[in-house]
Amino acid sequence: MIPLKMDKDIWLKSYPRGVPPEIDPGRYSSVVDVFRRACDKFRDQPCFTNMGVSLSFTEVDTLSREFARFLSNDLGLVPGDRIGLQMPNVLQYPVALFGALRAGLVIVNTNPLYTPREMEHQYRDAGVKAIVVLANFAHNLEQVWAAIGKPKVVVTELGDLFPSPKRQLVNLVLRYVKRLVPAYHLPGAVSFRTALARGRQGRFTDVTLEPESLAFLQYTGGTTGTAKGAMLTHRNVVANMEQASAWMGPRFVEGKEIVMSPLPLYHIFSLTVNCMLFLKWGAQNVLVTNPRDFPAFIKLMRTQRFTVLTAVSTLLNALMNQPDFSSIDFSEVKLTVAGAMALSRAVAERWRTLTKSALIEGYGLTEASPVVCANPVDGSDRLGTIGLPFPSTEVRLIDEAGNEAALGSPGELSVRGPQVMRGYWNRPEETAQVLRDGWLFTGDVAEMDADGFLRIVDRKKDMILVSGFNVYPNEVEEVVVSHPDVLEVGAVGVPDEKSGEVVKVVVVKRRPELTAEEVIDFCRERLAGYKVPKHVEFRSELPKTSVGKVLRRALR
Repeated sequence: MIPLKMDKDIWLKSYPRGVPPEIDPGRYSSVVDVFRRACDKFRDQPCFTNMGVSLSFTEVDTLSREFARFLSNDLGLVPGDRIGLQMPNVLQYPVALFGALRAGLVIVNTNPLYTPREMEHQYRDAGVKAIVVLANFAHNLEQVWAAIGKPKVVVTELGDLFPSPKRQLVNLVLRYVKRLVPAYHLPGAVSFRTALARGRQGRFTDVTLEPESLAFLQYTGGTTGTAKGAMLTHRNVVANMEQASAWMGPRFVEGKEIVMSPLPLYHIFSLTVNCMLFLKWGAQNVLVTNPRDFPAFIKLMRTQRFTVLTAVSTLLNALMNQPDFSSIDFSEVKLTVAGAMALSRAVAERWRTLTKSALIEGYGLTEASPVVCANPVDGSDRLGTIGLPFPSTEVRLIDEAGNEAALGSPGELSVRGPQVMRGYWNRPEETAQVLRDGWLFTGDVAEMDADGFLRIVDRKKDMILVSGFNVYPNEVEEVVVSHPDVLEVGAVGVPDEKSGEVVKVVVVKRRPELTAEEVIDFCRERLAGYKVPKHVEFRSELPKTSVGKVLRRALR
């Protein structure tokens, strides 16, 4: 499928070499089908690694089957039941994920750092029947457990899948030395290791799954409002995995790649790309439990060979500002993939200069499983754009009058393809707002050039209206962060009696002496007057989502 409002010959000429314009979303019947075929093919090769401990494909296959048997036989869960997974990047996550899917359950991925209020909203909305939670966060679950219907609970500790005595040492240190496991009381809770032991007994056969069976209730990040559960089917996720496979396949070799995974697998970007795509290719996923522990993360990148890195712009920026960053060897890194938020041009240029490695930006959203567009990996990428539509994906831009926007003119990006969600869980009215005539209206404003490359202008809901003129926060942020003394920035609109709204920027300084006047003067040289910030606030850090996206809503 080609983007609308484009000449087909021009678009095909721009399309990356070796990438088919169409994929077969029915090649695999389900996510479990992908998983089982990978386990059969790559068997004893390392599949997931965490803190120096690796599980082979065969071991993940065995452990997930045991967990599936426990969920079905001991907890009595049936296909279609929802199960919450509330863990960072630990070995137990993929075991629980594939175990639950094998039992026919629907995964409700949950940020372990959620407050009790946020947990209650998501778990109540999803109607979860069971939850797997890391012990460090179980005390928060305790506060809402009764209010969400007293679901069955499995509690795991960080070292549960490590070999003895490392397992006991890690768990004891976290609980009694670092005191990172607050006391909790969850009646009837079962430990993860006990669940696996019980799952070794009895009989179990993987549930037969259809492509349209629901696989995930993936809650939106909530950066522009209340989080909603996007209903993603097995076909949705498999299709996006196949689209990404066709797009990046020419760059990689099956069974030979090692992907550094600092982004949490519970996030849709890392879930589809790292957990699904690279698993299909037989890659080793190196799980980073706490990427914000930069000294430890830098040490891992220095000592662990890797060929791929997935990250967000803010994480790349933070890494480059670490004193030991130059000690990392990037000679074997084939590609860094940036997603989940806009990639700053300043960050991209600096990353390429320092690492001498390829960096591409993609674009997606939870409702599209998530990837819609990406820059080519064959060297024809264009910095500052989100690239071209994925195979089997149509895009179009709709202006404020409801017509298709002309090339080079901004319009709301709408998408049609096999990766688009079924709708929002229990929210028919909100589903109808974003799914119209088979198209997903993303709420993002974009522009398309004559070669089909797209550039995101900004979130429609984040747009600032200054005296009738549209101001896009991304543009302001791009300018401010290019100041050599600025580390990070977020731009928002604030009320103003004269112009309705004016621009405010919240800045994290690189140089302590930086003043608001310097920031404003810098912007005045580079932006039209109505776009120049009228207010500058300095903070030590910016509020972000779990994957590092600046929460403009919190800034407002």
